Parts: sequence; C-alpha cells; structure tokens
Amino acid sequence: MDVVGDLLARDRRSRDTALVTADGRERTYHDLITNAYKAANVLRYLGAREESVVAVDPAPEWHATLAFLGAARLGAPVRFDPEAGIAAGDRVVLVAVDDEPGVDPRPGTNLVAFGGPPERPETTHWEQELWSENPATPPSSVAPDDAVICGADDGEGDRDAGDGDVSHGALLDAAATVIEKHDLTAGSRVAFGGDLSDPRAVAAGLVAPLSVGATVALAGESTSGVEISESTDETGDRPRSVDLGSIAFR
Repeated sequence: MDVVGDLLARDRRSRDTALVTADGRERTYHDLITNAYKAANVLRYLGAREESVVAVDPAPEWHATLAFLGAARLGAPVRFDPEAGIAAGDRVVLVAVDDEPGVDPRPGTNLVAFGGPPERPETTHWEQELWSENPATPPSSVAPDDAVICGADDGEGDRDAGDGDVSHGALLDAAATVIEKHDLTAGSRVAFGGDLSDPRAVAAGLVAPLSVGATVALAGESTSGVEISESTDETGDRPRSVDLGSIAFR
C-alpha cells in the first residue's frame, strides 16, 4: 500500500468484521469500504479536493472513521479539530449534531452534522447524504508524500506544511511498524480507546489493523490507548498495550 486510500481497494471487500462500534454494532469490510466510497463522494460534492482540509470530530466512532477514510481517498487532509477547522476556514467541517447550534462557520465552509437531522437548513445532514450517495469510488490523484492528517496552521487560515502534518506514506510506515512489532494478523482484535486527534493512535488503532484485515473495536473516549488481542473473541487472550510513545513519523 502506498496511500491510505489503498485500504479501500474493491478486492478487500468481504464479510469479515472490520469494525465494532462502542455500542456493539459490527460492520464488515464490505460495509466499511462501500460506505467510505459514499463518504468520499459526499465530501467531494461539498467541495473537498486534494489539499483542501476537512475538519472532523475526533470522537472514535463510525461516521468519523468514514469521513477520515473518504477524505483520504480524495487526497483531502483531515484535521481532527472542528473548532480549529472553523477558525481556519476549512472547506468542510463535520460535527456531532448536538454541537451544531454552537458552530458558526465562515463563508466558504460547508458545515455537516451527524447523529440526526441538523437544526439549521443550511447544515448538511451527513447520514441522509451518505445513504443516498453513489457507492462508486471517486477519481483522485494522491501521492505518498501528500498530507493525510493536518497539523497546525499559521493563524491566518493557512496550514504550515510540515508543522504537525502527517503524510500518507508516514502513516502507513508507522502502521507497518506496529504490524511487525505486534505480529498483527487478520485474526487480531484491536481496541481503539481515546480519540482520533493523536495520529499515533490512528496509525496503531485504525490503519494497522485495517491493513491486515483485522477487527477494530472502537472503545470510545472514556478509555484510552490501543490494545491488541490475538483473537477477535472478547474472551480470548489478555490484551497487549501498544506503546504510542514509541511511534514516530518520518
């Protein structure tokens, strides 16, 4: 794999469990990849393109994961900080519907809400658009050196390239290191706690397991860290914690 969008190759769609949400709902690789295509098309319709930033709520849940993968497929870097995205004038900002009333986007920023119908008519209803969108993969041109997770900006609404940004290649390399160090396989179960704002957690808790066909269990923000079990059965072996501090991006 060269870029994060390669996780969404059509031949990887299967009935194996890709993701388990915090409320116990299972999503197959077919579900994940098909809906990530839809997410990419929704974001593209809203104006996301290569290098245009998409700000996403960092809560580790189904819709945030789809938005991240969809944006990566388009080549649009993701900023896991909607408040900073509003301040920077990012092209698309995705928030939980409960947070929508308190968000005041700048002109040119498309606000999207998930978790139910938004309060304001100009806010896009994420689930509604996702349900009706074409499941075909959109065209894109993404390189390993392109940013996939966006870091800081200069205070004027412009990203300071290289300052906190993580490229597709660097994120995949970090994930590959986790896979090798922890012998991650398709039979593994990876518990993802905390949130998506830490790119090291994204590499270890999301990209690494999806790369090998393992199962990601979103544990929610009430827990922290990334833990790996040898079996997708919750009654299996004792989980091993991943030392996120040892993960570096080069």
